[in-house]
Amino acid sequence: MDNEEIRARLLLALARRRNWGESHTAYEHLFRQFKSAAMGREGMKRAEKAADGLVKDGLILKKQTHYGLQVSLNPRRAQEIKNTIKEKLGLEA
Repeated sequence: MDNEEIRARLLLALARRRNWGESHTAYEHLFRQFKSAAMGREGMKRAEKAADGLVKDGLILKKQTHYGLQVSLNPRRAQEIKNTIKEKLGLEA
């Protein structure tokens, strides 16, 4: 699985949960879709780096709360997010 596919799967996970804008989920929940046994330790590290890259690119928003880091999709970049998911995975978001 290449880095672009990992990024698209992370975006899809949040889109399916409808975590746009103020609706957020725990940062750790992003990685539940990846099986550590299949990807290995290095693969999980790549997934975390991909998630950090999405935050840096502004596609995912972070929110620090007293109970942990929360993330959601940036609604201002919705079309770009949907296009990325469609191009890389062939699925509608």
